[in-house]
Amino acid sequence: MTNFSTTVHVDGMTCNHCVSSVTEELEALEGVDGVAVDLNAGGISEVTITSNRRLKHEAISEAIAEAGYLVVDNNA
Repeated sequence: MTNFSTTVHVDGMTCNHCVSSVTEELEALEGVDGVAVDLNAGGISEVTITSNRRLKHEAISEAIAEAGYLVVDNNA
């Protein structure tokens, strides 16, 4: 089975509760096998999602927004 890895940058996370909220929302997406968060409290945190299929960026962004946070494009 092929595994896919997607990394996004998230603004506004400050603590382990934030990490738990984002992880829970992302794990609810179909196909997600795992979520790893590199927390940068008060800054931009890196979130890596592993899945057994390609995930749409919109679905990832919506799940993170549901947890109360914002995906940012660090190329902007």
